[in-house]
Amino acid sequence: MTPLALAKRAAQIADGKKGREVLVLDLRKLSSVTDFFVICGSDSAIGVKAIAEAVLMQLKEEGAVANHLEGLSEGAWILADYGDVVVHVFLEQVRRYYDLESLWGDAPRKSFRPRAQKAGTKRRVKK
Repeated sequence: MTPLALAKRAAQIADGKKGREVLVLDLRKLSSVTDFFVICGSDSAIGVKAIAEAVLMQLKEEGAVANHLEGLSEGAWILADYGDVVVHVFLEQVRRYYDLESLWGDAPRKSFRPRAQKAGTKRRVKK
């Protein structure tokens, strides 16, 4: 799986677990450390853990295993490092505090196919 495909797949999984404001940031021209960030949030520590565990489990089933994992026991900011892709799952207030979207504001955002929506519902997208 290419890094872009992995990032988009992680975003789809997070979105499917009701991750809030899921983003894929393309860092290839901005960082030598990683190619993509996947960023999402949840209103509860339980939600943060559920999203992160779903991403970890599903990607493992699809052949991608995280090289490093931090924060799973705390549930405020879970980071899964896949080398070329780093997945960040935040408790919303922690996400606002660190504000990676602004820190990496020059990074282009990559689209991904989100979970199916019910007719008549609107998605919140952070700009």
